Amino acid sequence: MCASRLGAAALLAALLGACATEQPPNPYRAITEWIAAPAGRTLGSMSMVDVAPDGTLWIAERCGANDCLANGDVDPILHVSADGEWLGAFGSNVFAWPHGIHVDWAGNIWVTDARGGDDRGHQVIKFAADGRELMRLGASARVGDGPTHFNGPTDVVVAPNGNVFVSDGHEPDSNNRIVKFSADGRYIKEWGGSGSAPGQFLVPHALALDSQGRLFVADRNNNRIQIFDQDGNFLDQWTQFGRPSGLHIAADDTLYVSDNQSNDERNPGWPRGIYVGSAKDGSVRAFIPDPEFDPAREQETGAHGLAADAAGAIYGAEVYAQTVKKYVAD
Repeated sequence: MCASRLGAAALLAALLGACATEQPPNPYRAITEWIAAPAGRTLGSMSMVDVAPDGTLWIAERCGANDCLANGDVDPILHVSADGEWLGAFGSNVFAWPHGIHVDWAGNIWVTDARGGDDRGHQVIKFAADGRELMRLGASARVGDGPTHFNGPTDVVVAPNGNVFVSDGHEPDSNNRIVKFSADGRYIKEWGGSGSAPGQFLVPHALALDSQGRLFVADRNNNRIQIFDQDGNFLDQWTQFGRPSGLHIAADDTLYVSDNQSNDERNPGWPRGIYVGSAKDGSVRAFIPDPEFDPAREQETGAHGLAADAAGAIYGAEVYAQTVKKYVAD
């Protein structure tokens, strides 16, 4: 039954225990309340997290709440050490709803703003590590398509050659595309469109690149990961990682996927949690169950975005619980 659900492309992963009814082991334990926020600083919804080349963490947070339009004076881009030491924050009065975050090889911070209002939002913004703004893609607070506008950009990733990939479309009826730019922000091409065929998307929610340079897309509302080359040619699709919200691929091609939405309606038979597997062959090696999971519950729980450091510790950014949980292997 598991193999028929996944299809031939994921048969190997199914045989390795990746189907919903045959959960792989969980060798991880959770560490909570490990971030030492400054006195008086309430931590809001944590959207996504990434690990910088120096091993520190950058977190896209929502201004002490789940909305930066109403709480704009609070800095939402957080910088902490792997031990939770508060290293700083920036970005007040810049964002509407920070969503995706990516740290490139040079240590620059890229953030997507997936909603709009008050002349903010629907953009991708590049910062230096000290908070200086370096580049903007998209038109502030203006929804659209084509080379110069976005409609709910969800994530961004930068290739080693500097090319920039943006997943655009936080709602099922939005752009549902991947947009490629040069290092200096010049529009190169796009691909996708709304649908469930190979190469189409329904909420392309997160991005990651593997060691081969292949682009992995969390095609969330289609309950799959799609894989492309950097010219947008479709290569494969995997369904054995649940309903993916977050993606991270380590240097050794370990693939980390967060599912914070599966339930009886959206992806029946699949639990919520964090999958740990391989970007090389699609196998699933470990699974961290979401302790709050209820198959009848509509509310999202568990890790929305995630990242892992060089030591293999996993960081899961949670919107609903307004925290980042750290997971370490025993």
